[in-house]
Amino acid sequence: MAHERSGNQKPGRGGRPSAGGSSSGAPRGRGGAGGSKPSSKGGRDGQARDGQARRGADQRGGERRSDGRGPSRGGPRDRGARDERGPRTADQAVYDGPELPEDITGKELDRAVANQLKGLPEKLAARVARHLVAAGQLVDEDPETAYQHTLAARARAPRLAVVREAAGEAAYAAGHYAEALADLRAAKRMNGATDYLPIMADCHRALGQPEQAVKLAHSPSVANFASPAKAEMTIVEAGARRDMGQLDAALRVLEQAPLMSKSRESWVVRLRYAYADTLEAAGRATEALMWFHRTDAIDADELTDAAARAAVLEKAQDQSGA
Repeated sequence: MAHERSGNQKPGRGGRPSAGGSSSGAPRGRGGAGGSKPSSKGGRDGQARDGQARRGADQRGGERRSDGRGPSRGGPRDRGARDERGPRTADQAVYDGPELPEDITGKELDRAVANQLKGLPEKLAARVARHLVAAGQLVDEDPETAYQHTLAARARAPRLAVVREAAGEAAYAAGHYAEALADLRAAKRMNGATDYLPIMADCHRALGQPEQAVKLAHSPSVANFASPAKAEMTIVEAGARRDMGQLDAALRVLEQAPLMSKSRESWVVRLRYAYADTLEAAGRATEALMWFHRTDAIDADELTDAAARAAVLEKAQDQSGA
C-alpha cells in the first residue's frame, strides 16, 4: 500500500504536489509517459545509465567530407575517433545524455509541447523531443535517468520554457530540489506560468526554507488555482507550518480547505490524510482516527496508508482502555 506524504514529511517520492497540470507534458507523462505527476512511486536512488548517446547528425548536422579529411564542421565523428580522444568530459556526457531507445521517435510528444519546439532546427527539435519523451516514460521508475534526459534536452534548448519546466519536474522527482527550483524559476520567468508554484514551495521545504514555502503559498495567483492545485498548495503550506513547529497554524490551514468535499478525487484524499496526520501529531488521536477512516472511505486506489494508520490508533486505544 502506498504511503502518502503527510503534512510534516519532507517532499519525497510518495506524494509530490501536482500543480494542476503541467505545460511541458514531458516528465508528467503527456508525451507518452503515462503518468500524471512528476513522480508517484519508487525510490530516489535511480542512477543514470552507463551508456551515453552518441552525437549524431540529428544533433550537429552534416556528413563526412568527401575528401577524407574527417567530418565537416558541425558533423558527426565516428566512435573510433572519439575513443582515441579519451573519455567524454562531464559537460559532453550531459549533452549526450543517456542512451535513447530506438523506438522513441519524439512524435509521441504531446502536440502542444511539440509546437513549442518548432522554433528549433528540425533535427535538433527531434532530438530534444526524444529526450523529453524518454524522461516522461522513466520518471516514475527511474527518476535519475529521466533527469539526465531532461538535462540533455536543456543543453540543446536552454531558452525554451517547456524544456526548463521538464528539467525542473524531473529534478524534483529525482530529489534534486535546488536544481528543480532553479529550473522552475527559469520556466516561470519565461512563460509567466504559476502551475508549478506548489512544487517550488515543496522544494523550499526540502531545502530547509519553510518560510519561503509559506510565502509562495500566499501568492495572489493561488486564489485562482483549480481545486487540485489549491489542495496541493494547502498541503505544502501546512507541512511548512509543521516544519516551523506551528501545529495549530497547520491545522487552521487545513481546516480552511474543503475537507468535506463530496468529490472522491485524489486531492480530497490527500487533504484528508494530511489533516488526520496533523491531528495525530497534535495529540488529538480520537479526531485523527475519525479522519483516517474518512480518508480510507474515499481512497479506492489506496493512495495512502490511512487504513493501516487507523488500525494502529484503534489498537492503541484498545490497549489504553484495557
